[in-house]
This record gives sequence, structure tokens and C-alpha cells, in this order.
Amino acid sequence: MLGAVEAVHDGALVDLGHARQRCVLAVLLVEANRPVPGDLLLQRVWGGQLPKRGREVVHGYVSRLRTVLAVDTEVGLVRRSTGYVLEVPERFVDLHLFRQRVVEARKTADDVRALELFDDALALWREQAFADLDTEWLAALRVTLEVERQTAEADRTDVALRRGRHGEVLAALATHATERPLDERVAGQLMLALYRSGRQADALECYHRIRVRLADEAGVDPGPALRRTYEQILNAAPAAAAPASGTPRTVPRQLPTRPAWFVGRDAELTALSAAVSDKASAGTVVVSAIAGAGGIGKTWLALWWAYQHLADFPDGQLFVDLQGFCAADEPIPTSTAVRGFLYALGVAPDRIPPDLHARTALFRSLVADQRMLIVLDNAADAAQVTPLLPGESPSTVLVTSRRQLASLITRHGAGHVRLGTLTDSEARRLLTGRLGPAWIAAEPEAVEQLLDACAGLPLALGIIAGRAQADPAVGLAELAAGLRNATDRLSTLTDDDPAGSLPAVLSWSLRALTEEQARVFALLGSAPGPDIGPEAAAALVGLPLARTTAVLRALTELSLIDRLAAGRHRMHDLVRLHAKRQPHDDVMPALRRIVGFFLHTAHAGDRVLDPHATPFDLEPPAAGIVPLSLADESDALAWFDAEHQSLLDAQRAAMEHGWHRAAWQLAWTLNTFHDRRGRLSDAIAFWRNGLTAAGRLGDDAAEIAARRRLGLALARTGAFDEAIAQLHDALAVAETTGARRDEGDTHHILAMVTDRQDDCQQALHHAMRALEVYRKLGDPTREATALNGVGWCSARVGDDTAAREHCLAALELHQRNEDQDGAAETLDSLGFIAHRTGDHETALSHYRQALKLRRALGHTYIVADTLDAIGRTCAELGRADEAKEAWLEAHKLYRQQDRPDDADRVERQRRTQRAKPAGA
Repeated sequence: MLGAVEAVHDGALVDLGHARQRCVLAVLLVEANRPVPGDLLLQRVWGGQLPKRGREVVHGYVSRLRTVLAVDTEVGLVRRSTGYVLEVPERFVDLHLFRQRVVEARKTADDVRALELFDDALALWREQAFADLDTEWLAALRVTLEVERQTAEADRTDVALRRGRHGEVLAALATHATERPLDERVAGQLMLALYRSGRQADALECYHRIRVRLADEAGVDPGPALRRTYEQILNAAPAAAAPASGTPRTVPRQLPTRPAWFVGRDAELTALSAAVSDKASAGTVVVSAIAGAGGIGKTWLALWWAYQHLADFPDGQLFVDLQGFCAADEPIPTSTAVRGFLYALGVAPDRIPPDLHARTALFRSLVADQRMLIVLDNAADAAQVTPLLPGESPSTVLVTSRRQLASLITRHGAGHVRLGTLTDSEARRLLTGRLGPAWIAAEPEAVEQLLDACAGLPLALGIIAGRAQADPAVGLAELAAGLRNATDRLSTLTDDDPAGSLPAVLSWSLRALTEEQARVFALLGSAPGPDIGPEAAAALVGLPLARTTAVLRALTELSLIDRLAAGRHRMHDLVRLHAKRQPHDDVMPALRRIVGFFLHTAHAGDRVLDPHATPFDLEPPAAGIVPLSLADESDALAWFDAEHQSLLDAQRAAMEHGWHRAAWQLAWTLNTFHDRRGRLSDAIAFWRNGLTAAGRLGDDAAEIAARRRLGLALARTGAFDEAIAQLHDALAVAETTGARRDEGDTHHILAMVTDRQDDCQQALHHAMRALEVYRKLGDPTREATALNGVGWCSARVGDDTAAREHCLAALELHQRNEDQDGAAETLDSLGFIAHRTGDHETALSHYRQALKLRRALGHTYIVADTLDAIGRTCAELGRADEAKEAWLEAHKLYRQQDRPDDADRVERQRRTQRAKPAGA
């Protein structure tokens, strides 16, 4: 509460709800473990504007808070006869912890211990108490608490002055004196600090300034204590002198050797410098937590930056490897690390206190006025680091850890540098630096393979370079061959030295995992796709979404996975291989669950995109799988876009494990999406798998559908021979098995494909056959589509009257069926017919209506064609600017869709075709 009212659980902020709910919590926390009557709660939160049915309102807020606080078993919100009681350990609440530590500090006779307690207490203040809330009661309490804080600061300053740390407190005292010019206690402390810093005249001037101000503004003279301090300074009395100084300080130089092969990392180095510069200018401790996976180069980054800035730390550098993640069974105890620092600072072994708190206090006292760099490398967690942070000091601390150390960031204001893999150019520079340009140039193909396999991980690149240098006869091609097979890749990156062996380095992170986290980590290694969303992850691991999200957060904290936008997560390729190697007997059921999740969600998305598509039956989802409910076409398209590669990998997994029905159905569920986005190569890949799956199923209907859809996708890429072959095979199976609807569908697509080949009479034949079949089946949706097909093909053979009649009939039927996609297709046909007959205004109107519908449907592939038609029509009408605008957008879309011939054609039209005069 000493700042914004926030709750933190496991290093993450808890959502406490809106401001009024946080006000209720604040009142209960102030009175923690004591009953608060409902009427008193209402008065403190709402003041004079009580809500109607106030008791019900309070009960509602309390119920919601009880749910929120249930994340911690030591916290409970109960209702008793005397009121509501928030049961919580006082150490959990910064206000109560602040007061406890201040009381302890005032009681202790040990000044070093007192300073530590005061520092810990004051560090709990992040900003003004209850900074984000505003009620009359909280405003009054805020004033009281500010007085408590200022008093604690003054008590701490008295102890610091008693210990001879006047230089440390001088700047803060000058600020306090400016903020509170009538505070005699602050003025007296500032006078002592100035005097002990050799500034007697300034100290006396400070006294005269407050004396005048007290007289002018309050009509009083300085009190006895301030007058006594003035007289002691004026007369140079011994009581005003600084205490005797302690042992002369040793300047430590503990940094390890500068990294020999460091490359790149310009952005991270700049971020480190900015963090130090910003915080050092305010005179506060800088803690810059550098997080990243094992082997990513955290220590090298910290050391490289340190050596670049040695001149900024004239009082020395301290370094300790805390062994949070290494071959050692346990991290280095914090007390041992502090003892090492004290040795380095010149403290004799017999003078080092046995107690951790006393050691920490002594360490902070010794570095209080020193400008030092302290590197805490390979930290296990924030608890190991916190006692090693100096108090009020101009020193800088760099912490490296595989964990993100969120509490250092939230509670100690640490900066954070998230370290990722090397860029391609940085990885190449690292390998070149190790092996030399000549070696790199001699085996370029092998170098590319090595860079690809190591995926920017510095440790992996270093291992490969070391292997090559140790045995030059092996050659880079042989090393690359060992990395080519994913199964053998980690074995190739193994070394006798655990610190230089990638599998060993990665395994050290797993020690920190719970059994549940280790299971999730292992299963994520087998997840289909380059990344994974939270809902898909929940299906994979068979846990509720909230629990899965918590585990993903823990794995992210340990840098085993990376968090992307929208809650998605990704593993580095080598970390994924390591995860796959972890023993687990739940991989097959997990894959079955996530394939089922993808299939059911994709099916739901397809039904949103095309409600008129032929439905098919799905097996019920496995227990615990909750497919997504996609609300509208925008949601569906966004989900397909995000999950597309994962869906393809899921289909491949289904094929590999013999789940052929699911593999075929996945191809079907993506059909509309591929059409909308114009992803032809993806459609071909899915349908080739789908056709294989249909063959293994022995399912004629599935085979027909797969061949038909594959044929259409092939035709759109210009592969007409294979397209026609696939479609005729589909037609033969349909006719043999009596699948009349499939027969009609295949004729319809054959009409489209033969039309693309400019075989217009054959196209019209297939279109009329499709219409005949659909009418016999009594299928109005397909009949409307076939009517448009006949209309288009009629126009292509020059029968404009029949073309217009069929298309108008199709449009009426599409509109009656509320089929927007079909209506857009027919409007496009009507635009073509009107353009052919010279009615360009009508053509333009039809095309623009079609464009509007297709944009709304997200049908980007066909939007490009419609824009091209609009451009040609505007050119015919002499509207050169409108034609140019349409062609420019069409050209951009064609390029995005990898349709270079269409793009070039549109560009030629734009550059060479002059717009005709209107009416020409």
C-alpha cells in the first residue's frame, strides 16, 4: 500500500479489480487481522455518499476479493459477528512491515543493525501511500503515514550521522531542507552534515536562513536543540565533530578475464548504459537484471559492459558466481557470498560477523559512499540476491540469471535486459572470429548449415568452433553433418566439461522445476508448430487454462521459453530438442489432445467463415479439451493466421501417428481460410496430406473432396495438367459411387479450371452439368453458385443475354440464402458482363459492390482481381486517377500473394495504358 495498492503473488501482479474494490481492500489491510464492521467499511470507502443497499454492495466486493486473494493459502477473508476480518501475516503487508522494522530499528543498540532495519523499512515505500486511490479517509491516513515516513528518515539520519556517514546523507538532507524549510530537525541534521564535510560557513548560513524564516512565517525563534547545534558548530565543539574513521578501505578488482570472442549485442549494451545513467544521476542503486536461457551469453554481456566502464567505478569491482544454475548441487549461500565480499574489502576474518544480517549490514556500511560495480552472476532467485544489494550508495549492481527476477524489478526498481539469441550476422562474426576468415570462406555451405543448426546460441557456436580448432582434420562439413539430424544434434554439442556442454547447461535449469512444470516442459517440446497459444498449451498438457498459464509463466521466468505477443510462447530450437529428450509417457495422449483441440477449433472457425459449407461429423473432443469459440469472421481469420503453421504441423503429426481421419478433416477445415487469404501453396500442402490420409482411410467421399480441392488449388497456381488429372479422377470416383453432390461439385470446379485455360465451351459444359445435378438434388445454395457459373461461362462464349439472366437469378437466390460470398462472386460476374457490353458505369457499380463484400469477408485473394477489374473499368471511363489507385493496390496484393505474372500485368496497365476519354 506504500504506493499504488497492489498485490504480488509468485512475482506477478494480482488483478485486484477496479478502484472501489481496491479501496475496500485497503481498509481491510490497514486493519489487518482485526474486525472491521460493515458500517465502518462503508463510511471509510464511500464517505458521505453511501450507495443504495450498502451492505449488499460491501458483501459483493468482499466476495470478489475473497476469490482474488484465494491464490495464497496464508491469506483469508472471513466474516464474523463483529465485522469482516482480513487474516494475513503482517509481513505480507508493506505498511505493517514498515512499522515493525522502524520499531525494531529504534529499539536496537547496534547502529549497523539499526541502519539495515531503517533501510529495509524505507525501501518499502514506492511512492505516496495509496497513490492510485482517493477517499477522505485515505487522504487523512496518507498525511499520517507521510509523517511516519519522514520521522523514520530522520531517525535513520541520526544513526548515520552517529556512524560518521555524513557524506552519504548530505544530498538527501539538502533536498529535505528545501522541501520542508521550517523543519528544525532536518535543519540541524543538515548543519551537522555540512560541518563534518568541512563546510562550516554553509552550516552556519543554514541556521541563519531557518531562523529568519521561522521569525517571518511563524513568529518564533529556533528551539533549544537547533540552537545547541548552532553553538557547537560555531565554537567547533567536539560534540559536533565527526566520529573517528574506520579501517582504510581496500580497492577490490574481482572481475574475471574480459570475454575473448564477444560480438554484437549493441542494443543490450546501450540499454545497460542507459539504465545506469538514468538511475545513477538520481543517486540511487542501479540493479540491472540480465535474464536469458543457458548458454545465451549473459555473463559475457555483463563482463563486456563492465570492462567498457571500468573508469566509472574508481572504488573497485566485486564479482561472485552465485552458482544458481551449474553442476553444483546447491547455489552458493548468500552468507558465503557476503563473506567473500568482506574479505575483498579488507575486513579481517576474525572481524566478520557470523550472522547474515550483521554481515550484510557491515557490507552495506563499507560500500555506502563507494562508487563500485558489483556483478552478481548466475543468481538462483531474487532471495539470493537481495541481501547482496548495497543500501543508499552510488554503486551499480549487475545481476545475471536464467530467471527474470521479477521481484527485483518490482520491489527494487531494477532495470531489465532480456537477452535473446545472436542475429545471423552476429553469429557469423562469432564463428569467423574463432576460426578465421579463410576457414569460413573455404567451406561456405557447411558454415551456413552450422549457423542454421546453432540458431544463434553462443554456447552452441562456441562448442562447434572449439571442436573444429581441436581437430582441424575433421572439417566443418563433418561437424555440420552431425548437426543435420535433430536427434543427434544435442549429442554433437556435448563436451566433457559440463560448463561447455549444451545438454548439461540446459539440464541445470530443470533442477528448479516442480514435477508439474517439468512435465509441461517436456510436453511443450513435442508441441506442433513454432510457437503455442495458451489454450492450445492447456489442451496439450491436459490442465485447466489458469493452471497452464501459471506454469508457462514459471517456465518463462526460468528463460526456458519466450513469451510472445498475445500470450503465445516459443522455445529455442535447441531447448526444444532438450525438452523432447526428457522422459515422459504422456507424449502420445498429449499430441492426440492438441490435434483434437486444433481440429475442433478449426471446424468452428470454418463454420463461421462459411456457414453454407458441407458439414461433417467430428468425434467428440477428449475429456478436458475446450475448443475455442470464435465469435465472428474477424476472430476466426485472426486465429487461423496465428495458428496456421501449428495446424500444418498438427496435420503432419496426425499422419505420422495414423490419425488419418483427423488429418483429412484438418485439410477440409482450412479450405475456406486458404481461399480467403489466397494461400495456394499452403492449400496444396494440406490437400496432398489430406489425399494421402483419405487413401489410407479407404473413404471414397474423402478422396473425392481431397482431389477436387487439390485440383482447384493446383489450377490457381497454373499447374493445369495435374489439376485436370486430379479433377477427372475425382469425377470418376463420384460417378462410380453415385455421389451426386460430389459429382456436381467436381463439375463446378472443372468449369472454373477449364475457363482459366480459355476452353470456354468445355467450361460451359461442366457448369451446366453442375447446375443440372444441383437442381435434381434440390440444393438452393449450390444451385445459386451453379447459376452464376453458367452465367459467367455464357458470357465467355459471347451469349450475354443468357449470361445476365443466369447471374441475376443467381444473385436473387444468394441474397435469399444470405450467402454474402456467393453474392460477391455473382456481382463480379455481372460486372464482367456489363463491361463486355460497354455499360461501364453499371460494371463499375457491380464491381464496387463485390469489392465491399469481399473486403468485409477478408477475401484478399479475390479482392486483388476485383481491384484489377475496377481499374480497367475506370480507365474505360476516363477516370485515370481512380484506375491508378485501384491498380496500385491490386499490384501490392498480387506481390503479397506471390502472383508475379498478375503483378507485372497490372503494372504494365498502369504505366502504359492511357485512360480513354469518357464516352469513347
